[in-house]
Amino acid sequence: MKTDGHIHSPFCPHGTKDEFEQYIKRAIALNYSEISFTEHAPLPLDFVDPTPDKDSGMEFSKLEDYISQLQNLKRKFQSDIKINIGLEVDYILGFEEGITDFLNEYGPYLDDSILSVHFLRKENNYYCVDFSADMFKQMISIFSSVDHIYQSYYDTLEQSIKADLGKFKPKRVGHITLVHKFQKLYQPEMDYSSKIKAILSEIKAHNLELDYNGAGMKKEFCAEPYPPQWIVEEAIKQKIPLVYGSDAHSAKDLEQGYQYLYAKHLFTSPTRF
Repeated sequence: MKTDGHIHSPFCPHGTKDEFEQYIKRAIALNYSEISFTEHAPLPLDFVDPTPDKDSGMEFSKLEDYISQLQNLKRKFQSDIKINIGLEVDYILGFEEGITDFLNEYGPYLDDSILSVHFLRKENNYYCVDFSADMFKQMISIFSSVDHIYQSYYDTLEQSIKADLGKFKPKRVGHITLVHKFQKLYQPEMDYSSKIKAILSEIKAHNLELDYNGAGMKKEFCAEPYPPQWIVEEAIKQKIPLVYGSDAHSAKDLEQGYQYLYAKHLFTSPTRF
């Protein structure tokens, strides 16, 4: 069984306009048996997107069309590949009620979803941790150090795992080391291995899965998957299910990072790729 559990779509406001069928036909050509489209969910209406183009999430007005198109494609390709309708839902500290309300309304239409952290709160302001190297540099001044960014990220990630977001809360934690995206430019001084192990224990305790995300391999200043191998091995020890995700924003990016995983012989783990 070859699965990609993290794929974007033409509905991504900061991605390509590759059509759904381009992704699907490429997945079939790559011998995938199952894929999940997990487009960025609309952000809470009262949340102000801190990115310059305000394009972190899908527009609410397009959500029903997104779901409808995928319902039709599921039927069209049902004999060729299993297609899951999903979303990548942002956990935003302080907006839990709105996120829960959204999931209660749209969760019944979803087959598979991811819970991710992109936004960090500092006092009353929010910052996108993975937007650009320049923004990360600005955040270092605002948070006072790289380590304070890392601490904020992992604390927020842990809170996302513990948060009660209702019965439709996503069952998979997205790219848990996203804060490493610019690590070749800005290195923390502290070791976060104990914190990450504690987070993995929370993932296990809450019966969640882990997104094994290949996109970091293509990022110039990261050059490793989200998460790197030692975390994958620790997740395997804790018997946490791992689900490969290309995090593709174009059809050509399907399978990015997959060969790295294969080379490390991690297919013998309790995974479902």
